[in-house]
Amino acid sequence: MSQATLGDDELFGEAAAEMRADVEEHLDEARAVLPDADDVWNADADNVLGVLNGLRSSLNVEDASEHLRQAKKWFVIGKRAEAFDDPEDLEEAIADLEELLEMVEDAHELVGELTNTMPQLRGALADAAEAADEEEEEEEEE
Repeated sequence: MSQATLGDDELFGEAAAEMRADVEEHLDEARAVLPDADDVWNADADNVLGVLNGLRSSLNVEDASEHLRQAKKWFVIGKRAEAFDDPEDLEEAIADLEELLEMVEDAHELVGELTNTMPQLRGALADAAEAADEEEEEEEEE
């Protein structure tokens, strides 16, 4: 069947189906690039900084965020065009994934802060211990 013989309703139906498939595909791709639960929970490092660096790396969800953005973009267009017969399931899937990504991004930010703080804390504690040792030596000399 050529495009010339297709009616507007048929074309709109095809476009709506393709748009829905695009939204679902981007949601699937976003879920696929989320960190693995075991990668977030298990650690293989010699010290706290190694654990934090590994965790921060595993919590990077930039690719998932981009796929979610694309899904939302196509969903908004389809919803405004009233192209979806049942947009509620897509809307719920987007909201659930958005909430999960926010949680992961918040954790990534917190781990980043700890990653920056821990070396400073270690240095400050070492300095304090060194100062205490020096003070103790001075007291012993007197």
